[in-house]
Amino acid sequence: MYTKENIEENLKQLEIEPTDTLMVHTSLKKVGKLENGADTVLDALCETLRSGLLVLPGHTWSTIDAQHPLFDVKKSPVCVGVMPEVFRKRSGVFRSLHPTHSLLAYGRDAEEFTSGDEKFDTPCAPDSGYGKMEKRNGKVMMIGVNFRNCTLVHCIEEVGHVPGRLTETMEPLKTRKADGTIISVPQHRHHNANSDNFEKLEPVLKQKGVLTYGKIGSADTIVCSVRDLFRITLELLKKDPKLFDDDKPIPENWYK
Repeated sequence: MYTKENIEENLKQLEIEPTDTLMVHTSLKKVGKLENGADTVLDALCETLRSGLLVLPGHTWSTIDAQHPLFDVKKSPVCVGVMPEVFRKRSGVFRSLHPTHSLLAYGRDAEEFTSGDEKFDTPCAPDSGYGKMEKRNGKVMMIGVNFRNCTLVHCIEEVGHVPGRLTETMEPLKTRKADGTIISVPQHRHHNANSDNFEKLEPVLKQKGVLTYGKIGSADTIVCSVRDLFRITLELLKKDPKLFDDDKPIPENWYK
């Protein structure tokens, strides 16, 4: 059974620093048996990032749509795993007001980091929290998952103006803020955005030397600089804007 101290040692080996801004994607079941479940990992992350910022996805894209258009920032459950849902309910965690791709944050500047995403009409706008990860020179950690779960790549597609990735029309979505106020947040939705194909990035990033590998409990874990992820992926999208439309490997002569 893994304890908070075990996970803290794992994070140290993965070179996570106290001042880091860290976005985490997780398959909790792959971590193994934990002393206090998801809270064991979250406690270790918060302690390790004692002067930094911890960010998890608060996504509701599978439950908020034209038929169910109201996102409640306080009550709407997360649709992408156990750990983000546990994190959402913890004291001191802030949640952005984006109706389908909200972010959860705890620590330094968490309130500022999560503010303003309701101003954007796309899932992962360049000036949203996803873009802030790059501007803050943050890191992304994938625990028991790979790049197919890395939402930041959707933001990179928006930065690179990948054609056909967003719907032309918008859904009339709404957000209920913490004070009960309801605001209109109409949204373009993802279109043909097969994130499974994002996993083809790993061989490129590994060859470039920008990945750190390790373990969190029993889960294989990858850490990458968000700035490197943006830079390298944008270079690839310049070669082929439709790079992620299929699962064909990226030609080795593009990066070796």
